[in-house]
Amino acid sequence: MGLVIALIVIVVIIVILAAIMIGAYNRMVRGRNLVEQSWNQIDVELNRRYDLIPNLVNTIKGATTYEQSTLESVVGLRNQAAALAGQKADPAQRAEVEAQLSRQLQNLVSVTVEAYPQLQANAGFMQLQNELSEIESRIANARKYYNANVGNYNTMIESFPNSLMAGMGHFVKAEYFQIQDPGVRATPVVDFGPSAPAATPGAVPALPTQVDAPFAQPPAQPGDFAQPDFSQQSGVPDHP
Repeated sequence: MGLVIALIVIVVIIVILAAIMIGAYNRMVRGRNLVEQSWNQIDVELNRRYDLIPNLVNTIKGATTYEQSTLESVVGLRNQAAALAGQKADPAQRAEVEAQLSRQLQNLVSVTVEAYPQLQANAGFMQLQNELSEIESRIANARKYYNANVGNYNTMIESFPNSLMAGMGHFVKAEYFQIQDPGVRATPVVDFGPSAPAATPGAVPALPTQVDAPFAQPPAQPGDFAQPDFSQQSGVPDHP
C-alpha cells in the first residue's frame, strides 16, 4: 500500500510539473506572438509613411524653390528605410535609419512652412501635412506598445523557471525599437503669427499648436501598458 501511495504522489508531482511547464511555454509563445504582432503594426505605419513621402516631396518641389539636396536626402533615406523593411531587417537596424528620416522630415516640413507661408493655402500640402502628423502619432504609439511588449516578453523568458525552457524552445530576447535622437522625441512648437521669431540657423523649427504637428508625441501617463488606439490621445508610456 505504501508503494502505491508513493507512486501516486510521484505521478501527481510529475503532472503538476508538466502543467507548470506547459503553462510557462504557452505564456512565452503568446508573449513572442504579441511582440511580432505589435511590430507588424509599426511596420504598417512606416510603410504608410514611405508611400506618403514622394507626394509630399513633389508637392514641396512644385510649390517652392527649396534646396534640391535636402529633398534628395529625404528621398534617399526613405528608399534606404524601405529597402531595410523589404529585407526584414531587425528593429535595431531600422531604428537608426528611421530616426534620420524622421529628423529630415521634421526639418523639411517645419522649415518649408516657415519659409513659404503661402503653402498654408495649398490644400494638397496641408492634407499631406495632416496625414504625416497622424502617421507619426500612430508610429509613436505603436512603438511604445511594441517596446512595452518587448520588455514584458524579455522579462518572462529570463525569469525562473521560464529560463530553463527558453533555450530549448528557441525563445530569444527581442530588440527594442528606440529613437535615440532627442530632437525627434520632442514635441515641436512653432508660432505662425506675425510675431514669430526667425529660425535659428541649424535649429529645427517646430510646428504650431493650432496645426497638427508632424511629430507630436502623446503625453506619457503612468499605468499598465495596453494596446493603443494609435491616435494622438494615447497615454501609453514610452520605454525609458
